[in-house]
Amino acid sequence: MRIAATTLAILLLAACNDKSAHEALGTLERDRIVLKATAAEIIVAEPVPEGTMVTAGTLLVQLDDTRQQARVAYAKAEVAQANARLEELRNGARAEDIAAASARVAGARATVTEAGASYKRAKKLLQQKLAAQATLDSALANRDAAEAALQSAHEELLRLTNGTRKEQLDQAAAAVQAAVAQQALEQQQLSDLSIVATRDAYLDSLPWHVGERVSMGATVAVLLADAAPYARVYVPEPWRARLQVGDLRQVSVDGISQPLTGKLRWIASEPAFTPYYALNATDRARLVYLAEFDLEKGEALPTGVPAQVLLDDD
Repeated sequence: MRIAATTLAILLLAACNDKSAHEALGTLERDRIVLKATAAEIIVAEPVPEGTMVTAGTLLVQLDDTRQQARVAYAKAEVAQANARLEELRNGARAEDIAAASARVAGARATVTEAGASYKRAKKLLQQKLAAQATLDSALANRDAAEAALQSAHEELLRLTNGTRKEQLDQAAAAVQAAVAQQALEQQQLSDLSIVATRDAYLDSLPWHVGERVSMGATVAVLLADAAPYARVYVPEPWRARLQVGDLRQVSVDGISQPLTGKLRWIASEPAFTPYYALNATDRARLVYLAEFDLEKGEALPTGVPAQVLLDDD
């Protein structure tokens, strides 16, 4: 009896090993969408609980946006200031400023006339020996200063009447564009504080809780695609050369009586060691190739269920 039992066990093990050599073992998986925090802020709301089917655009996590709101308001003020400066340059000087500059030119011209007359008198008095040379020198200096002041006032009037230079207008326009771009950036960062679903999916996990401060780049929500799962399996090395993308194979799922049809969509070019759940009793170090098979049906199947792909195409 002991010999018979031993013989039967050996035969069953051999049959099992032979079967496993023609199967690729793995699990059903769905695409994971990982959403991360763009700022180190406190979570103020998580309106949707875990385990909920959500549509694209659904708010999942709201981070505190108080500081970012202030930055947006500051950026808007910068845009308004740049636009006002550009408009000022386009409009040129006001009529009142031009009138004041004209008045300064007239006053400077009168001063030149008076200084010129004083110089002539001083020169005449010096010739008559009724005044000192210092008096003539002072009158000459006053005349030259008055002429310089007239020239300066005249140039200021020309600056106001000729309008703004093109280079100044270009600089002001560029400043407006820079302010607008900064405002758009701040607005985008404000929007990023509202973590929303990027596609229709199943909300699998919310690692953080309301009231916690997350770090920048931390995962705040994990979604699973709502499409049918695919079988992620490990193909034994002897079968690698026999498989091509697009091949159809039968896929058995634990708990499902009828096998499904899977289409190979990808297979790794580099081998890996067999994972622990794909090992068998006699061969624990063989190489395998990770592969993914799309299932034609099975949208309702859960993620993580063990699956086996029958590699024989007979």
